[in-house]
Amino acid sequence: MRKTLSWGYDMRMKRFRTAVTFTFSTLCICVVDLVTAQETLTVVGWGGAAAKAQSEGYHKTFTEETGIQIKFEDYNGGLAQIRAQVDAGAVHWDVVDVESASLHVGCDEGIFEDLSDLELPPAPDGTSATEDFFEGMITDCGIGAFVWATVLVYNSDRFERDEPSKIEDLFDLDKFPGRRGLRRYPIGNLELALVSDGVPIHQVYEVLSTEEGLQRAFRKLDTIKDHVVWWEAGAQAPQLLADGEVVMTTA
Repeated sequence: MRKTLSWGYDMRMKRFRTAVTFTFSTLCICVVDLVTAQETLTVVGWGGAAAKAQSEGYHKTFTEETGIQIKFEDYNGGLAQIRAQVDAGAVHWDVVDVESASLHVGCDEGIFEDLSDLELPPAPDGTSATEDFFEGMITDCGIGAFVWATVLVYNSDRFERDEPSKIEDLFDLDKFPGRRGLRRYPIGNLELALVSDGVPIHQVYEVLSTEEGLQRAFRKLDTIKDHVVWWEAGAQAPQLLADGEVVMTTA
């Protein structure tokens, strides 16, 4: 039986890089005249349940109202593939779902389209876009798509007595022996490490903004580094757990 422990949240933004300027999700209809020359848009995201939700929530409605087909591709995040397309002058990804850190870096580098002049329509109830979105979700290069959580997942069948009940248990190899699954990416892991090292949740990013805080997080991660199985694609995390490769994993 799989169980989860939610430890916190972050904001994942939807960003855009295309040969023509446009936006996506429920906002694309207002600028669809910019993409009428295309019959297909390539949308890139994280696959799995997220892709299915986006298809049901965005893609089908968009296609019904515009006639433009959506071709969905999976990727594991980061900017390397986007940079390569831009540098080669052969951009074939139209819409890319990236995390907030990648958004800001890519925007500074100029590899995302400038959307600063985009006028977002109000919500169905008349609420303006600036009031309707969380603070920080509307940026010069992208529009926030959804808020997501990182969870710690474990299989209760692997624990005869006590089961993990708090984030600190991820680092407790004595009480909960076995390998851990962690995403091969700093975001999430650094926060987990500091919370497990006693930093109050509301102070995590203040601590991470210092060199001392970063080193503290890495020292905590070092305590389990020999027991970590790194994953990259989101579908790998539950598979590692199902296959018995790890006793608990972030997801």
